[in-house]
Amino acid sequence: MGFFDGLRPGRAADFDSGSAATNAIELTKRHSQVSLTRQDAATGNLRINLTWRMRTSDIGGGRESLLRHPLKALRPPEVMGHSQSMVNVDLDLGCLYELTDGTKGVVQPLGGLLGDVNAPPYVKLSGDDRFGSASGETIYVNLDHREAIKRLLVFVYIYDQTPAFDRTHAIVTLYPSNGPRIEIGLDERHPQARSCAVVMIENVKDELVVRREVRFVYGFQAELDRLYGWGLQWGRGYKAKAEK
Repeated sequence: MGFFDGLRPGRAADFDSGSAATNAIELTKRHSQVSLTRQDAATGNLRINLTWRMRTSDIGGGRESLLRHPLKALRPPEVMGHSQSMVNVDLDLGCLYELTDGTKGVVQPLGGLLGDVNAPPYVKLSGDDRFGSASGETIYVNLDHREAIKRLLVFVYIYDQTPAFDRTHAIVTLYPSNGPRIEIGLDERHPQARSCAVVMIENVKDELVVRREVRFVYGFQAELDRLYGWGLQWGRGYKAKAEK
């Protein structure tokens, strides 16, 4: 039973609660949504962060190193980005938006479509992390203009590299202005997938609802568009060469 299960009737179906120590809500297949409105968190800036690390099997020294050094099992896992010996992965965070006035579009690193937090679409990407740094990539949503937002689909895709969702531990975390953070893990094994619809934020009868999606697809943004009926026109885009 979750921590909040016994507090209010009907709340158990909304989400899985983390412990008080972690102060996090984990969205799962069984408990896939949470209401920001009911948590008094539907105002201010909502921060959405993507971080990832390589799976232990790709870093090397898994079972053998533990046999030689059993005390390593007691250490917390190290959050790691990319190194030259690892598979080259560039996970990008993006957001399809639809406003209540019918405006539709995308915020993403590709094409430099970084958005705006103080003007429509009230969604802004902080930048493009190409090397898996500890800070990852972050999108900000200005919920003080929530009445202008119909729905937001947060997604992750692998830019122009070998599909490698099965080689990474990726997590998308939402930090509301009030209450616990909301976590969605991308740990399912989909070795050929290039994109994943992670979470939908939707204005439903003046209630702002966060719903776990975690739907992997084998194409890019155009396939996510078709899946969720956005109706945008897509073309091939490229990034400028990264400077390390």
